[in-house]
Amino acid sequence: MAVFQLPNLSPEILLRFSPTPLDFINRRRINFFRPLSAIGDSQSVAPDSESRNRMFILGMGFVGGFFAQQLKEANWVVSGTCRSDPKKKEWEKRGINLHPFSADSPEWSLLLDSVKDYTHLLISIPPLADIGDPMLRNVELLRGKLSSGNLRWLCYLSSTSVYGDCGGAWVDENHPPNPKTQSAKVRLAAEEGWLSLGRDLGVSTQILRLGGIYGPGRSAIDTLLKQERLSEGQKRRASRKFTSRVHVEDICQVLQASTEKPSSGEIYNVVDDDPAPREEVFEYALELIAKRWPEIINTKPFPFLYESREESSLRGEKRVRNEHMKNKLGVKLIYPSYKSGLQSIVENMDNPF
Repeated sequence: MAVFQLPNLSPEILLRFSPTPLDFINRRRINFFRPLSAIGDSQSVAPDSESRNRMFILGMGFVGGFFAQQLKEANWVVSGTCRSDPKKKEWEKRGINLHPFSADSPEWSLLLDSVKDYTHLLISIPPLADIGDPMLRNVELLRGKLSSGNLRWLCYLSSTSVYGDCGGAWVDENHPPNPKTQSAKVRLAAEEGWLSLGRDLGVSTQILRLGGIYGPGRSAIDTLLKQERLSEGQKRRASRKFTSRVHVEDICQVLQASTEKPSSGEIYNVVDDDPAPREEVFEYALELIAKRWPEIINTKPFPFLYESREESSLRGEKRVRNEHMKNKLGVKLIYPSYKSGLQSIVENMDNPF
């Protein structure tokens, strides 16, 4: 397979082409669930109205941002947390009010007073290596506040890293977790903590174990166009024979389905059907770029994609099954393979040059 290189791009060009997940043209593809009679103003919450769906997203990052925008378009009340005032102001322009929050925030009680008025809670804050899940540090306060609220659905976004190294074998949700890295260990501890809290509260609780997340603005296409060098973690993953991944639209689709079919203590692997190696994905991304913008392609290798190939071991190797997600929730993947996902990203991307 031919490998190509893009010329160096100026910062001005990079700023012009960088897409934002919130404006992703294909989010209309999801047949989003019919909303209950919700209000559009995310800052106004009426706790006594049982007919309103209200989602609070702890951690308005890449996935949370996509899902929040879809919920708002479906006329849900949406709020959540972010880490900075600039991010808060950015979201306010889109009609969603956020609460600045970090792991060392002193205003836990005030935040939880807001959270308890919501019917749905999505946790998208990654645990920290030294303290674990920041919300679960105050689990008694959390339990006390939420037990007197309106919560009926809770979902924690985890990672397939909790399975550890399986020697390339296929694994499903019944495979016992065996995390090796500290980040995977605290992920598993967070799963157990939120499942326990959900049982105590008597609410629908589900865990989504996500593969590598990609989408517009965050994909192999974007990495190549920006001429970004791989991080050490990406270099290690580049040499793996198998890498599970999932498009952000499909994550949102699973979240949608889990609100329509809530379960108690359910765990879902959320990945596509094609655990292809990272090297293969980047080579395909280069082919797509060459076809879309042939005038700017030079036939030179992309050496940084293949650095440290010999140094990596099979640590974390596995192929993750997704049948439970499909069968239980009735999900049909929008992007069953990285190929269809990357094709959509390229087709809907403005000319960056």
